[in-house]
Amino acid sequence: MKRLYWYTDMPKHTINHNGSTTAYWSYHDEAQPVIVMVHGFRGTHHGLARIVEKLPNCRIIVPDLPGFGASEPLTTTHTLDAYVAFLQDFIAQLQLDQPPILLGHSFGSIIASHYAAKHPQTIDKLILVNPIAAPALKGPKAAMTQLAIFYYWLGRKLPAKASHAWLSASPIVKIMSITMAKTNDKQTLNFIHQQHLTHFSSFANPTVVAEAFQTSVSHDVRQVANRITTPTLLIAGERDDITALPKQKELAEHISGATLVVIPNVGHLIHYETPDAAAQAVTNFVSTPTKLA
Repeated sequence: MKRLYWYTDMPKHTINHNGSTTAYWSYHDEAQPVIVMVHGFRGTHHGLARIVEKLPNCRIIVPDLPGFGASEPLTTTHTLDAYVAFLQDFIAQLQLDQPPILLGHSFGSIIASHYAAKHPQTIDKLILVNPIAAPALKGPKAAMTQLAIFYYWLGRKLPAKASHAWLSASPIVKIMSITMAKTNDKQTLNFIHQQHLTHFSSFANPTVVAEAFQTSVSHDVRQVANRITTPTLLIAGERDDITALPKQKELAEHISGATLVVIPNVGHLIHYETPDAAAQAVTNFVSTPTKLA
């Protein structure tokens, strides 16, 4: 597996949103159409690199969400409404010639779907990868979610130095990687572990992490499914432990005209384990003309 040096060598761009600076990167700048991608919880733009490189015929724009990676925190609480408002301003400041396609992975699927429900006229199509299709506080993983809530609550209560060490502890990060990864390929597993160890702790402060986590477990795509009118593609992992496949199928039924692509033998890490299949699904969807109402 080649290292994604090209991804890190690309120049960083910035915008200012209500007094805080957001960093973003643009790839394949001469290509069309434009896809704006939103990464997952505790991720950065690096996490989507393997999909980005498989889409050379699309211009890809990926910000680090506020408070993560190279982006400063919001000047307000990191609620879902605040993230949606940020995304609206971000897309507006790009000054694109045409509405972009919006893609969100995991936590990014929550932000992207709620954005699409509120601002459908500003995007052309919607793509949700590993969408959070059901409440995290219910279902078979509810107990694990409660443990995670305690983990982030304690991280916020500890002194700053201890808090960062607690939230960044490599054994916990590696356990998370092992839990979500489904591949048996050692090279891919090593890549996943390295990505998480390098970027999973790239956050501004424990408060940002706690607020973003609370937002992630308090919302899901299903909440706005019936209000999404934008042509929508769902890319689900057959073995996703965060949202099981039956819930993904239910979600597809609640979004008018949605297309569901299920990738076999992968869980919640489609962006790492099966980028070729994800990129092919995106390419097929992007190349399909939008039906006029």
